[in-house]
Amino acid sequence: MADAATHAAGANVLVDLVAVIVAVNRDEPQALTVDGGARLPAGPFGGGARSLQAGLREWVEKQTRHPLGYIEQLYTFADRDRQGADGQRVMSISYLALTRRLTDEPPAMGVWLSWYECFPWEDWRGGQPAVLRDFIEPALREWAAAAPGAAAREQRLRRAAVTFGLDGAPWHDDMVLQRYELLHEAQLTPESRRSLPAEVRDARPVVPGRPMAGDHRRILATGVARLRGKIRYRPVVFELMPETFTLLDLQKAVEALAGRTAHKQNFRRLVEQQQLVEETSEMSTTRPGRPARLFRFREEVLWERAVAGTKPAG
Repeated sequence: MADAATHAAGANVLVDLVAVIVAVNRDEPQALTVDGGARLPAGPFGGGARSLQAGLREWVEKQTRHPLGYIEQLYTFADRDRQGADGQRVMSISYLALTRRLTDEPPAMGVWLSWYECFPWEDWRGGQPAVLRDFIEPALREWAAAAPGAAAREQRLRRAAVTFGLDGAPWHDDMVLQRYELLHEAQLTPESRRSLPAEVRDARPVVPGRPMAGDHRRILATGVARLRGKIRYRPVVFELMPETFTLLDLQKAVEALAGRTAHKQNFRRLVEQQQLVEETSEMSTTRPGRPARLFRFREEVLWERAVAGTKPAG
């Protein structure tokens, strides 16, 4: 990958490394940002870094002073219209990083931003978001009605229904990127109107939600979608948890990431069936009510599943 990136850079393409750094703090999913929340930590891949990940870690620590733990490559954004200030084509290689916020203190540099500030329609923990009912659905229906021809109108309506759960369609938690890109295509985001004349840009309201520089909100949406998909089948949520936690803490973290509430007993039954955690001898008093038992993640489960996966079929 590094050789390919270096080759691309030599072909008049700037290779940018972007980090979607996620933590859960006080039951809220957050991303670490810079420039007052306008950007994700990012920087060009230089020849001095021994690898793409090493280059990314250097940029993140330089811009935020926050070391990275768990990290995986997310997606490469190489659209033809992605250009830097000097007109040079920009290819962004993004990464998803999971970390723990050990205190409520702000980072030495950077801003922890709730990702629901950027995507308020994604938080269903209190029921259907008002912004979806009051703004997005009417705006998308208006956009569909403006399509040239009956077939195009029907296609737009179907896409809106599938992505946003309209007209009886189910809501899919992991379609975060598809929802953002549909709003962008319908020119309902500030980012989609940046190149338009002022009189056109300001003619209609945009959907509520905090915009970001460049296409960093699109990259953040990609990270949110990836994480929502992974928590269903991989115990990655424990990368965001402290060493010990209550089962309620764990449930609230999963709900924060998914944007959905979970049935308490069903959630605990699932955790027990998968044997993901083990009790400690300690109790927690951090939440109101009676003290609760503290648990820890059973790291052995990763080894046990790896070994089970290598056994020949009987």
